[in-house]
Amino acid sequence: MTRWQDWANLVLGVWLILSPWLLGFSGIPSAMWNAVIVGVVVGLMALMHLRGGPLWEEWVNVLLGVWLILSPWILGFSGEANALWNALIVGVLVGALALSVTRETPKAA
Repeated sequence: MTRWQDWANLVLGVWLILSPWLLGFSGIPSAMWNAVIVGVVVGLMALMHLRGGPLWEEWVNVLLGVWLILSPWILGFSGEANALWNALIVGVLVGALALSVTRETPKAA
């Protein structure tokens, strides 16, 4: 069953991939590569779940959301406001959307 949350996470994955150039932090390699790599994985997990994949894909996105929230300090780009806020906001959204899917009760067919 396709859920709107998967579509939203797909959009957020694409946003992450493009955000270093749209928000002007492509010159900070740690922030840029973090956004691009996490964006690709978030998008792939959302696509896989849209195609009827298993629930573990949502848990991967929950973990990626947590990583995004922590990554500015771990990777050392917390001083760059655009990269920091992008990681925090998208991390909360990706994690919350994926977690909401895991919390849904399966419906009988």
